[in-house]
Amino acid sequence: MQHSNTQDTLVGLFVAAGIAGLFFLALQVSNLSSFTEQKGYTITARFENSGGLKVKSPVSAAGVKIGQVSDISFDPKTYESVVKMRINAQYNSIPDDTTASIFTAGLLGEQYVSLEPGGSSEHLKQNSNIEITQSAIILEKAIGQFLFKSAEEKK
Repeated sequence: MQHSNTQDTLVGLFVAAGIAGLFFLALQVSNLSSFTEQKGYTITARFENSGGLKVKSPVSAAGVKIGQVSDISFDPKTYESVVKMRINAQYNSIPDDTTASIFTAGLLGEQYVSLEPGGSSEHLKQNSNIEITQSAIILEKAIGQFLFKSAEEKK
């Protein structure tokens, strides 16, 4: 059975398409698929513990991605995690009494910020601060508290 140049070219194209597909999938899973800066505004929230939250983690409201985390830093005065989020410009009517929580999604344990809108008539704008936050739940800490409580009850 002879190989023709056409067969070799088709096999090469098939392999290249497979590699491109894997590359695209890797970008989607790692939240690196958008290389351009979205227009929008930046808001800030302070958490006692930001857990495994990362830059480029999604920010969602009602299960819809509305932005992403742009920076995470530590405030040495208050010992809090300061999370800056870039919200897409089309979502410019989020009430300023919105609350922010850090949740875990998926089997891989990716963390994201969830915004729960309040009822204020004023809206979040550039450099607004979210005052009410709920930190990430650290599984090891919760299990440790449960075991400690169980040991206390047995005494």
